[in-house]
Amino acid sequence: MMDMHCHVDLYPDHDVVLKNIETSGFYVLSVTTVPSAYGGTKKLTENLSNCRTALGLHPQLAHMRSHELPLFDSLCRETRYIGEIGLDGSKGYADHIEVQKVVFEHILAKCSEYTDKVLTIHSLNAVDAVLDLLNIYPNAGTPILHWFLATKKQVEKAIARGCYFSVGPAMLHSNRAKKVISWLPKDRVLLETDGPFAKVKGQIQYPSDVEAVIDYLAEFWEMTISDVNAKLRANLKLLVS
Repeated sequence: MMDMHCHVDLYPDHDVVLKNIETSGFYVLSVTTVPSAYGGTKKLTENLSNCRTALGLHPQLAHMRSHELPLFDSLCRETRYIGEIGLDGSKGYADHIEVQKVVFEHILAKCSEYTDKVLTIHSLNAVDAVLDLLNIYPNAGTPILHWFLATKKQVEKAIARGCYFSVGPAMLHSNRAKKVISWLPKDRVLLETDGPFAKVKGQIQYPSDVEAVIDYLAEFWEMTISDVNAKLRANLKLLVS
């Protein structure tokens, strides 16, 4: 199975999360929040064959770290995985949305120089703006909308754009998020934790905790656990092929 959005470098105890990745055997995408963290994060997981490191510049940090865009550009060829990137229009960050757009657009333009990028994207309170930029840069890569909270119309626009959606355990504790999950086509669903930030009942989530989502999907989709696992594996295979 998989965790397609995990901040491995930001867990309070690296040994615990690395052991969880190793013992679970799950395919883990280790996202970064700034380009300068990429090298250290990659080194952290270099002995794990089931973990890949993504190159990111988080929208909440864009106004402070836009000067790292040249570093992003120089590292971009080293990985096909890009994230965490995107826009954040929530309180405390909306004031910096124009800088965020400059950074996000720069990243999409750079990724358009390649043919194989996979993007894990933050879109909190900025869904339309994210989708608009993805439409302007259709060759930037395959988008995964992480922890996607949107209207049904926005979900339909994202599906039409070819987006995937990563769903985590913490989303199962939100009626709004569960409504969004109900609108997602089975062949576009992936799993995530957003650990260590996303918590369930105060507990940090580790890659193995995505099993809670599998249980939920089995009930909602009226499928066996085995069939849900097979479906999700097929989705991942299609994404990375």
